[in-house]
Amino acid sequence: MARNVVISGGGTGIGLAAARAFAADGDQVLLLGRRAEVLEKASVPGALTYAADLSDPHAVRGVARFVADELGTVDVLVNNAGGSGRLEPEADTEDPLEVVAHNWTVNFRLNVLTSVLLTEALRDRLASPGGRVLFLSSIAAYRGSGSGAYAAAKAALHPYAFDLARELGPRGITVNVVAPGYVEDTEFFGGPMDPARRDQRIAETSTGRAGTPGDIAQTLHWLASPGAGHITAQVIQVNGGAERGH
Repeated sequence: MARNVVISGGGTGIGLAAARAFAADGDQVLLLGRRAEVLEKASVPGALTYAADLSDPHAVRGVARFVADELGTVDVLVNNAGGSGRLEPEADTEDPLEVVAHNWTVNFRLNVLTSVLLTEALRDRLASPGGRVLFLSSIAAYRGSGSGAYAAAKAALHPYAFDLARELGPRGITVNVVAPGYVEDTEFFGGPMDPARRDQRIAETSTGRAGTPGDIAQTLHWLASPGAGHITAQVIQVNGGAERGH
């Protein structure tokens, strides 16, 4: 039976790959993102789109109203929106502490607030039983990210997901987290990666290759399936073994 699937950050990369995987099953997919033009170009059969800044409570209320009118019930919610802040305006200051405050605020807004606000806005519409809530974390939550801000923001999703799993479990709803490693063909790095850095990241894996959006999408698809109905409050790492070292 077709399900209603809501995917934030659904216009590119992992979100788009996940949308295509669910749409291939005949599911009704709603793509969310800040850039209307990107959502409109996404090639997902039959998908609905809605442009909104998911870190803005007012905008998220608009999403909730749209979902109520167009979908009613949400079977699968994929919280994929996020990023390291590379695509955001830099701090308009030279004060080092203000720069730190700006970077940390941006990362928590992009990665935590977007997920929490959307989930809280739609939690009463989650299918009971059978609903699925999924969050995108990162290998950085385990290994750090260089600045700490992005890694800390992704790590913050874990306890929220665990709390949510306990709260929603009695309704027959599962909540899980997927933590990718290095994934190519996304906008995460803001452009092509330096070849030496790419080689170094691939060398950290046991599989000898970079991840793809499809790798992550298929993991999300499986966690949303009936076969994963007794899996909840888990963080599934998809990084070719890089988190363990090679």
